[in-house]
Amino acid sequence: MSQSSILFNAHHSPVGAFATFTLGFPGAKGGLGLELGGPANESVFVGLEKTSGDGYEALPFFASSADSAKRYDVDASTPIKQGKVSAFDPSRIERRFGIACDTWVAGDLTFSIYSAPKEVPDPRSATNAELKRALVPAVFAEITVDNTSGMCSRKVFFGVEGSNPFYNTRRLDDVSKGRFTGIGQGPLTAIVSDSPGVGSGMGFTLDQVLEPNFDENLAFGLGGVGVLTATVPAGRKRSYRFAICFYRDGVVTSGLPAKYFYSTLFRSIEEVATFALADWREQKALAVKADGALERSKLSDPQKFHIRHAVRSYLGATEFLVVGKGEPFWTVNEGEYRMLNTFDLTVDHVFFELDRNPWVVRNQLDWFVKRYQYRDKVRLPGDSKEYPGGISFTHDMGIGNCLSRPGYSSYEQFGLHGCFSHMTHEQLVNWVLCATSYVLKTGDIGWRKANLRTFRNCLSSLVNRDHPVPSKRDGVMSADSSRCLGGAEITTYDSLDISLGQARNNVYLAVKTWAAYVGLREILTAAGSTAAAQLASKQATLCAATICSHLRDDGFVPAVMGEGNESRIIPAIEGLVFPLIWGMREILRPGGEFAGLTDTLRRHLHTVLVPGVCMFPDRGWKLSSTNDNSWLSKIYLCQHVSRLVFGMKADPGADAVHAGWLKDPRNAYFAWSDQMVAGIAQGSKYYPRGVTSWLWLSKT
Repeated sequence: MSQSSILFNAHHSPVGAFATFTLGFPGAKGGLGLELGGPANESVFVGLEKTSGDGYEALPFFASSADSAKRYDVDASTPIKQGKVSAFDPSRIERRFGIACDTWVAGDLTFSIYSAPKEVPDPRSATNAELKRALVPAVFAEITVDNTSGMCSRKVFFGVEGSNPFYNTRRLDDVSKGRFTGIGQGPLTAIVSDSPGVGSGMGFTLDQVLEPNFDENLAFGLGGVGVLTATVPAGRKRSYRFAICFYRDGVVTSGLPAKYFYSTLFRSIEEVATFALADWREQKALAVKADGALERSKLSDPQKFHIRHAVRSYLGATEFLVVGKGEPFWTVNEGEYRMLNTFDLTVDHVFFELDRNPWVVRNQLDWFVKRYQYRDKVRLPGDSKEYPGGISFTHDMGIGNCLSRPGYSSYEQFGLHGCFSHMTHEQLVNWVLCATSYVLKTGDIGWRKANLRTFRNCLSSLVNRDHPVPSKRDGVMSADSSRCLGGAEITTYDSLDISLGQARNNVYLAVKTWAAYVGLREILTAAGSTAAAQLASKQATLCAATICSHLRDDGFVPAVMGEGNESRIIPAIEGLVFPLIWGMREILRPGGEFAGLTDTLRRHLHTVLVPGVCMFPDRGWKLSSTNDNSWLSKIYLCQHVSRLVFGMKADPGADAVHAGWLKDPRNAYFAWSDQMVAGIAQGSKYYPRGVTSWLWLSKT
C-alpha cells in the first residue's frame, strides 16, 4: 500500500457490541468508541524508544496532551514533562490492511490489531462457550519490538488519552488480582495485557508516564492519559499481547428495555478482559484465517480493499441485544445517523448475513412483523380519495438506542414530497425480498409456514399500491400511502433528485417490485396457495412488460416512467440481484421467462454507463445522469449484477477510483462512507451498508 494511501481510519470491532477501536487517520482522530456515530477523537499512543535513548517515536495517531494540570495548579508551579514523543514520518510506515488483521510497521516496531468477522451462532441452540467466543466484546492486538541490533534497552508503549466525560482513566491492576495489567475508562473500555513485563501508568501527559519522577506516581488518578509499557532488553526481540475491551451493563435502550446480549455472558469488563486474554491465541488464529480466505480469492486488489473496509464498518455498527427474559434482538446502527435496523439498509445487508448468520435475518424480520408493521390506505396523485392499502413496515426501529413506538419509525414524517417522507412501498418490497431470501437460502419451512399470512398480506398490499382499479394495473407502484397526507413517497435515495428520490413509477423501485412478485410466487406456490401465486405471477409479468414498454429508441428507460422524465440511472438493474441469489438465473437468460426484461435492462445499462452520462470522467460510477450524488454500496451491488447477469468484465480502473474516494484525505477520517458527491463524502458516513461488496465473493 503506497504511503499516500495508508492514513485512513478503519474499524476494529467485536461483533454485536456497537463498539470500535478506530485507527488510521493522523492526529487524535481515533480511539475506543462505544455507541458513537463517529470516531472517539482520542489520542492513541503506540510507540518505541529511539535507539539513541533521547526520545520516543510513535505512530501518528495522537495530538499533544492538553496540560490538564493547569486546572489544578493555576500558577503552574509544577513542571509538566512534554515533547519527548514525536511521530514517525509517514514515509517510514508500512501498513498491511486485511479484513481482520491490520498491521503497522515502523522501524523496529510492529503493531497488529486482530478483529475477525466472526460468525454468530443461533442463540436458540448455541452453547455458552460458543457464544462467548463469538461475542466477547473485545478486539486483540500485538506489539513486536525487534531490538536485536540495539545496544541498550528500549521502552515500548500502547495507550490512549480517554475522552469519556463521565468516567476518568483508571488502572485495572487494582482489581485484576494479578491476572493482568491494564488501563481503562471507568467500567466501559479497557486495554489489558497479561504478557510478562508489561506495566501500567497514568498521567497528565504521555511523557509523565514514560519517564515518571517516581514509579509510585504511575498510579496518579487525575490525568487522562493511560498507557501500558514494557522494556525490551538490548539484543532481544519481544512480543506483547493485548485485549482492547468494551462493556455496558444493564438496560441500554429506552422505548423497549434491552441490554447487550454479551452482558448475559460476562458480568463486568474485568471478566471480558480475563476471557479475552485466555482466548487470545484462538482469536488471532481466527483473524489470520479470515485474512487468508479473502486474499486467496481471485478478486482484484481494489475489490479486496472495498470488502475489507466495508465489512469492518458493518461489524462496528452491529448491536446484539436481549429483551426481557432472553428474547434476542439483533440491530444494526445506521452509521453516523445511528438509526436502528433501517430497513432499506437491512435489505442490502442480507447478502452478507445470509452467508454467515442467517438467523439474524429471521430475527430482524420477526421484529418488523411484531412491532414495526402498520396498515394504511392509498391515494392516487391529485386525488384526495382513499382506497384500500394494506400492510407495510417502518423505515427503521428507532435512533440512538431509543426504540420508536410500535408501527412508527424515527425518520418518516407526514405531508412531504422529499427527504423524511414515507418509504411505505419500498419497505414493503424489502420485507418480501428479505423474507424470500431467508426462506430460499435456509430452507426454513417452519418459518415460512408461520409467516404465510404475512406473505399473503404483502401480496395484497403490493397489488393495492399498483392501482385500485384492477383493469388499470400494470405491476408498478402508482399510489402513495395515506400516511403521506397528500405528499409523495420516496426511496432509500432520499437526498437525491426525482431520478431516484421519487418512489411512484420509479424504474429502480419497479424492478425491485418485480423481484418481490417473483419471490412471492415462489413462496406461495411452495405453500400451496395457488390462487395467490397466480396473482403474484400475473403482477410480475405486468411489471416486466411495463418496464420494457418504456424503453426509448435511444436505448434507456427513464428513471421515472411515464412522467416526461429524462434522467438515466444505473440502479434500474439493482433488483435483478435477487433472482441471482435465489438460484433463479434461468428466468433471466435468453429464452427465459423474463428474458425481455433482461434484454431491456442490458441495453439500458450499456447506454447509460458511459462518460458524461452515468460515469465520471475518471471512470467512477455515477448512479444518476442528473446528480453527482452516488452511494458506493449501490455501486457495488450494481457492479455485481452487471457482471453476472450481463457478462460485463470487472473494471479495475473504476474499482480503484472508488477506493480512492475512501482514501481521499477529505473522507478518510470517516472510515467507510457511502454517500459520495463527486467523490467527496457528504452523508452516510461511518456507514455499514458497504457489505453489498460481499456479493463479489459469490458466483451466483
